[in-house]
Amino acid sequence: MNREITRIIPGVLTSDGAGVRLRRSLGGQDRQRLDPFLMLDEFSSNDPNDYVAGFPPHPHRGFETVTYMLEGHMLHEDHLGNRGHLKTGGVQWMTAGRGIIHSEMPQQESGAMRGFQLWINLPAKEKMKPAGYQDIQEDAIPRSTLPGGGLIKVIAGEYRNLRGEVIRGPIYGLSTEPLFFDIHLHAQESFSHSIPITHNAFIYIYEGDLKIGSALQASPKQSAIILSEGDQLNITASEQGAKAIVLAAKPLHEPIVQHGPFVMNTREEIEQAIDDYQHNRLTAI
Repeated sequence: MNREITRIIPGVLTSDGAGVRLRRSLGGQDRQRLDPFLMLDEFSSNDPNDYVAGFPPHPHRGFETVTYMLEGHMLHEDHLGNRGHLKTGGVQWMTAGRGIIHSEMPQQESGAMRGFQLWINLPAKEKMKPAGYQDIQEDAIPRSTLPGGGLIKVIAGEYRNLRGEVIRGPIYGLSTEPLFFDIHLHAQESFSHSIPITHNAFIYIYEGDLKIGSALQASPKQSAIILSEGDQLNITASEQGAKAIVLAAKPLHEPIVQHGPFVMNTREEIEQAIDDYQHNRLTAI
């Protein structure tokens, strides 16, 4: 059964961190989410005033963050002593778990800064596990030529290439079983891929135009396009070609209570997270 469009959540311009300009679709004004995805931000600017202030030290608890850099250079530092350079084409996958305090600061004062940050919820049994961090450079992310000549980058999940070989992304073994592809299609090129029927899925088009499923019209750019249940994704680029990220993961079906950078299951757990942070216990083992 093909996946079709069920809902479109337009990205809304806002700011975060110390004033970084961005466009938020999931997790925006109405806290629209897609279990287990909590938030998706796109940042894209050639004006350093939109990004140079960065994201100074701040806390998280109870979920994972994924930062995918299309263009630019950021430095990640955290209380664990991790220090990673996130450069063009690279990915930072961070598990906040019971608590992490980190910063992400631009290492450039001019040029383009483009990319995405995604928040993925953790199941209740994993919300208080130790924090972790993976710094994945561009050359560690497998890519493959598509049948129509386009390109796929496999950040999480699996893709079978033209030779029948299974390409697996560097992120695996997580309870939500995420799939994260960056797909580049030529003019009028089509792409098909199976997605587990157990997973929720959405697409975010960041360049060009794309038709999804049986839709006759191209879907809007810079919006989270929520897909129906099904086991097959079919998309076709317009005459401009298209670039899009495709995301899917197994839903948790658990209550969500969020207060800023803390995402837990109950109000009491949120109050505990706030108290732990205020009394320097957030990252205690």
